[in-house]
Amino acid sequence: MSKESSVTPATLAAAASAPKSGPERMTGSQAVIRTLEKLGVTDVFGLPGGAILPTYDPLLDSDVINHILVRHEQGAGHAAQGYAMATGRVGVCIATSGPGATNLITPLADAHMDSVPMVAITGQVSSKVLGTDAFQEADIVGMTMPVTKHSFMATRAQDIPRMIAEAFYIASTGRPGPVLVDITKDAQQGLMDFEWPVQMKLRGYHPVVKGHNKQVREAARLIDQAERPVLYVGGGTLRAHACEELAQLVELTGAPVVTTLTARGAFPDSDPRNLGMPGMHGTVPAVASMQQSDLLIALGARFDDRVTGVVESFAPGAKVVHIDIDPAEISKIRFADVPIVGDLKTVIPELIDALKAHRAESEPADLTGWWAVLNRLKDEYPLGYVPTDDGLGSPQHVIQRIGALSGPEAIYASGVGQHQMWAAQFVEYERPHAWLNSSGLGTMGYAIPAAMGAQVGEPDRVVWAIDGDGCFQMTNQELATCVINNIPIKVAVINNSSLGMVRQWQTLFYEGRYSNTHLNTGHDTIHVPDFVKLAEAYGCAAFRCESDDDVDAVIQQALAINDRPVLIDFTVSPDAMVWPMVPAGVSNDAIQVARETTPDWTQED
Repeated sequence: MSKESSVTPATLAAAASAPKSGPERMTGSQAVIRTLEKLGVTDVFGLPGGAILPTYDPLLDSDVINHILVRHEQGAGHAAQGYAMATGRVGVCIATSGPGATNLITPLADAHMDSVPMVAITGQVSSKVLGTDAFQEADIVGMTMPVTKHSFMATRAQDIPRMIAEAFYIASTGRPGPVLVDITKDAQQGLMDFEWPVQMKLRGYHPVVKGHNKQVREAARLIDQAERPVLYVGGGTLRAHACEELAQLVELTGAPVVTTLTARGAFPDSDPRNLGMPGMHGTVPAVASMQQSDLLIALGARFDDRVTGVVESFAPGAKVVHIDIDPAEISKIRFADVPIVGDLKTVIPELIDALKAHRAESEPADLTGWWAVLNRLKDEYPLGYVPTDDGLGSPQHVIQRIGALSGPEAIYASGVGQHQMWAAQFVEYERPHAWLNSSGLGTMGYAIPAAMGAQVGEPDRVVWAIDGDGCFQMTNQELATCVINNIPIKVAVINNSSLGMVRQWQTLFYEGRYSNTHLNTGHDTIHVPDFVKLAEAYGCAAFRCESDDDVDAVIQQALAINDRPVLIDFTVSPDAMVWPMVPAGVSNDAIQVARETTPDWTQED
C-alpha cells in the first residue's frame, strides 16, 4: 500500500554502484535537491527561512519531491519520524538556521531514543560569519551531536552530495537513527560539479550484520535447555524488518513472547503465545513471565528502566541471550551471558539453523509446565478496566472501540501519557508499523505531526492520532497543514481536562494534591479551548462524544469521512487510571492490578 520509491540500505548500495554520470555545473542548493531525488526521496516536511532559502528555490522546480509546508519545525521533525516508522523509509525534514534548527532538536532526540531513521537538513549562516553571533546563527551541529547518530556541516558546495548520501546511509544502516546535515548559505549559493554516484568516506563505520557463529550456537544450546524461556522482543526487531523471522523463531521454540512499547505489532496480539507488553504498565502475564524466567532471549531490546523496574530484582533467575545491532547496548544494563552483535534480519535465521542442528542431536526442554503457569496467569489476570462512577466516558472503552472498528490495517499514533498506555494496551496490533509513539523520550505533542507523516507515507491506510487534551494543545496547528495538503488523518482527543498521567501519580503518591494538572481550572462548565470549534476553524470535520453509548456511532462517522481530517473530542473521566502499574523505584514483583492490589503468581501449577 506504500509508495514504490524508497530510501533503504539496498537502494543506497544500488545508487553507489550505478554508472557514474558526467559532471554537471550547478549550485550547492541545486545539488541538495538533485541528491535527494537521486536517493529516491519523494516527500519532505519543512519550513523555509533566510538561511535555507537558496535551497527552497530549486525545490520549486522538482517534479519528484513533494514538500509539505508545516506550521512549526517540531511538526516537520515528528512528521518525518511518523513517515519513517510507518513506511520503513528514511524520513526527511528541512529547516532554517537558528530557531528553525533548534526547533528540530526535540524530534531529533526523540528519533535517537527510538532508533528512527531520519535526515534533517538545516540552513546555516554564511561560513564567513560563523562564530560572530550573526543573525539566526546557532551551533546546531554542536547542539545535536549528543542526540543524533552524526551531525555534518557543509561549508563547500562540492561536499553537499557526499554528505547527504552519507547521512542517508548512516541513518538507515546499523542501528537506525537521525542524522543532521547543516549547510552554510554560501555553500548553498556556491557552484560545484555534480556527479552521481558519489564516493562516500565513512572510515570506521562498519555495522556488524552477521552473528558470531560460536555465540549463536551457544545461544541455541541455552534456548533448548531452558525450561522457562521468554522471547523479550524490542523495537529493534521492527527496525530490522525481522518480524517474519521472529515468527519462525517462535514457531520453532514454542516460547512465550513479550513485546515492548516500541515493539507492539512485531508479533500478532492474537497469537496465544504473545503475553502482551512488559514493564511499568505491562500485562501481569508478561511481567510475571520475565520475573520467573530462567532465560531471556532479548531481541533488539535495551533493558529500559520502564521494563526492568529495579534492575537488581529484575528476572533474578534468568540467564540472558542478548542480540542487538548496537554493541553499546549489550551488557549496558544487564549482563549478557551470551552477547551477539548483529542484524536481527540475519542473526535470527542463523539462530534458527543452529537450533535445528542442535535438535538433531538432543531434545529441547519440555515447556508444558511453563505454559501451565502462564496460561493460569492469562486466565486470572486478563487486561481489563473498571469504569469510573462519575458518569463520564471510559477512555479505555473509547480506544478499544477505535481499534476494533478501524482494524489491524490502520495506523495508530499516540501522544504521551495515559492515553498512550491505553492505546498500547487496548488496540490489538496484528502487523508491524501500525503503532507509532514516542517511547524513550516521551514527547508530548508527537501524535498529530507523526500521524500526518504516516498518512503521507501510507495514503491508503486509515491513520489515527490518539491524543490527550494536554498533548493536543502542543502541536494541533499541524491540522492546518493536513487540511491544506489533503492529509485526512483522524484525531481522537481523550479529553479528561487534565494532565492525566501526572494527575494519576498525584493521586497515588501525593495524597491527591493536584498541583497544576487540571487544564480547565476555573472553567469547569466550558471547554477551554473548545476542541470542536477549534477543529472546525481549521477546516476539519469535528464531533464531540460524551457518553460510552455514542462511541461506536461517532467513530463510524469519522471513518466515513475521507476528504479532510476529522477530530472527535471524547469527554472522559479524569479519575480513570492506567492499570496494571509498577510504581517507580520498586521491583516488578510489586506490580499492582488496581490500587493496593498485587497479584499472586507464586502458586504451584
